[in-house]
Formats: sequence, structure tokens, C-alpha cells
Amino acid sequence: MIDGLSPLGVAAVLVAGAVGAVLRYAVSRIFPVRPGRLPGGVLIANIVGSGIAGAVIGLAERAALDGELRLILVTGFCGGLTTFSTWAIETVELADGGRWRAAILNVAVTLVLGLAAAAAMYLVTR
Repeated sequence: MIDGLSPLGVAAVLVAGAVGAVLRYAVSRIFPVRPGRLPGGVLIANIVGSGIAGAVIGLAERAALDGELRLILVTGFCGGLTTFSTWAIETVELADGGRWRAAILNVAVTLVLGLAAAAAMYLVTR
């Protein structure tokens, strides 16, 4: 047991994380990195995942979701769907390729839209 999480809960976090990761991969294949463009697939996955996490936290605050389901959805599904490491590497690759403005834009757009999605969904659902 992990901090009061049942074995079934642990399995659910693992499955939800796998589903999120597979969805992120699918989105990245649908919107691959193209020359002269920002990495759209990772951007979309991060914004959608942030919005879902905001909604889940908002619902959990008003007791519409229990703690275990919150953990499964935020840590498992959203953790698998969103990706800091790929976003960071793609940003480094943009900068390394001399595309400094695109790298800075990737950081700014991801942070602003990710935070906006999380905040908006949190406020709508709480």
C-alpha cells in the first residue's frame, strides 16, 4: 500500500498513466514537430492535461470526487498525458538549432496556456 492507497488504486494509477502516455504519443504523431513550427503535439497534450487536472482539483475541492479518484486522474492520467521532459528537450533542440525566438515562444506559450487552462477549469468546476 502506498500512503493509504489500496493495491487496486495503485493499479488504477498505473493504468491511467499508461492511457495518458499512449494518448500523448498519438497526439504527437498527429501533430509532429515540423520545421519552422512549434512542437504542437506536446503543446496540445500539456494544455489539455493541465485543463483536466484543474477540473479534477476543482471537483475534488467541492467533494464531487474522492481522494483516490483524484490521485488516479491527476497523477496517473494527467501525469502520463503531460510531459515536462519532452517539452524541455524540444525547447533545447529549438535553441540548439538557432531558433531562439521559437524556443522562448515555446516556453511562454506552454506556460501561459497551461496555467490558463488549469486555472479556468479549476474555477469553472469548483
